[in-house]
Amino acid sequence: MYQPGLKGITAVETKLCHIDGAQGVLTYRGNPIQSIVEDNTYEDAAYFLLYGNFPSTEELQIFKEKLNDNRELPAYVREILDSIPSGQTMMDVLRTTVSSLTTKKLMEDNATQLIAIIPTIIAYRYRKMKDLPIIKPDPALNHVENFMYMLSDKVNKSDVKILEAYLIMTMEHGLNASTFAARVTISTESDLISAITSAIGTMKGPLHGGAPSGVIDLLDEINTTDNISEIIHKKLKNKERIMGFGHRVYKTVDPRAIALKKKIIQSEHLPEWIKLALETEKVTIKLLNEYKPEQNLYTNVEYYAAAIMKSLELDPEIFTAIFSSSRIVGWCAHSMEQANNNTIFRPNATYIGD
Repeated sequence: MYQPGLKGITAVETKLCHIDGAQGVLTYRGNPIQSIVEDNTYEDAAYFLLYGNFPSTEELQIFKEKLNDNRELPAYVREILDSIPSGQTMMDVLRTTVSSLTTKKLMEDNATQLIAIIPTIIAYRYRKMKDLPIIKPDPALNHVENFMYMLSDKVNKSDVKILEAYLIMTMEHGLNASTFAARVTISTESDLISAITSAIGTMKGPLHGGAPSGVIDLLDEINTTDNISEIIHKKLKNKERIMGFGHRVYKTVDPRAIALKKKIIQSEHLPEWIKLALETEKVTIKLLNEYKPEQNLYTNVEYYAAAIMKSLELDPEIFTAIFSSSRIVGWCAHSMEQANNNTIFRPNATYIGD
């Protein structure tokens, strides 16, 4: 049987993630994403996905120390970053620098290194391209605090909580294209660095990891709450797609959007941009239900991701890279799972030529 793109074909058994698109359910190792975001730090969630249990106090401390030890860029990586032409995208930069990293004896050691160093690569390159002073990792800060500090030279606790929630809920999402690419590479008994390079190359494609710039364009166009209804009405009448609404998997509200919205609302102070996003969501869903009641179009996680990145004053050019800094956990967890019960991927191809 031929299925273009392997749609609907089950190729992997996994203990990492379960998605029920009809019911709007996402779990990591059997735990609902909402509870994981509410009750855990980035480090807790990453450890859980990698090793199958939430860390004890001692395990968490060791894991944090390993992450801390791997944040600094080796001299040769800095040289590579400095030599990559300015026109290259952040995903090009990430692909090239990650591929240069040294393969370690234990796959889990490479996993820890990758999780720790990717934010440093992004922040180093970002600030260099903006002609800003490079900020070194701060060992006194946790993973997300340090990432924000290296990017913006400041740590706002409210913003950290929102960014941390986003990074946790995008760590893993089943056998998506980039995760599949990583598992295919590992299935040949290649190394983790090669697998993650494959995943980054896949994530770069606009059909998979494209930055949610369309959401920002939409909210920029709306500008004030007074314009929401008129602009959304116009777009729906012209049969334009409303960016940030609808999802290939979820036929109801994206559970990640629910969890992220809850975290945003709990924030001590809401930037005007976030307030505009919240009101736009309310009006847009009402109008989508009127215009397209059979399509079940609701907010997806990228809608709020765009709002968060904009409120943090980060450029759209690094959105996909920040997404990758989170998804690296899922890529590594899947690669480790594949290696522990491996069969090389070798699907058939039907010849249709002369």
